[in-house]
Amino acid sequence: MNILQINSSARSTGSESTRLADAIVAKLNADGKATVVRRDLAAEPHPVLDEAALQALFTPADQRTPEQAARVALDDALIAQAQAADVIVIGAPMYNFGITVQLKSWFDAIARAGVTFKYGPTGPVGLLTGKKVYVAVTRGGLHKDAPTDTQLPHLKAFLSFVGLTDVQFVFSEGHGLGADAVARARAAAEEQINAVIA
Repeated sequence: MNILQINSSARSTGSESTRLADAIVAKLNADGKATVVRRDLAAEPHPVLDEAALQALFTPADQRTPEQAARVALDDALIAQAQAADVIVIGAPMYNFGITVQLKSWFDAIARAGVTFKYGPTGPVGLLTGKKVYVAVTRGGLHKDAPTDTQLPHLKAFLSFVGLTDVQFVFSEGHGLGADAVARARAAAEEQINAVIA
C-alpha cells in the first residue's frame, strides 16, 4: 500500500491537523508494511497559481521556456505522487472558514485537464479513481453541520471533481475553546479513526 500524506497547515510544527493526519497514517500502517510519502506544504511550499504558471501550463510542452518547463514540472511531481498513491491522507485545518492557501495550491497543482480530470458529454469526469482518502479536519471553533462550514463543501467538491469519491472525514473541533474542549476533540477524533479504520 502506498500512502500519500499531505500536511496543509501553515505550521510545520505544532499543527493539530498534522498530528491527526499522523494518527490516521499510523493506524493505516499498523503493520509497518506501507510505503508512506509525506509532503509538508509549510516546509515545502508549492507556488501559487499565478499568471506565469497559467502561461506555462497553456504553452505547448515543446514551446515552453526553461523557466516554464521548470514551473510545470513542479505540478507534475505532485500529480505523480497523487497518481501513485493507493491512499491519500490530508491534514486540513480551517483558516477563516475555508481551506488553507497551502492546500489550495496543492489542489490547483493536481487539477489538470486530461490528466486528473476530463470533460465528457455530461460534464467533468475525475481520473484519480480507485483511491481511498482520509481528511483530518481541524477547527478552532464548532462548525460541523453549521452554516459557517464552507470548508467541507469545498473539500467534497474538489476531491470528487478529480475522481476522489471514496472519502472519509475525521473531525476535531473546538481547539480554541480551552483545554477541556481540546481533550474532548482529541478523544472524539480518536474514536472516529478507530471506527473508520479497522
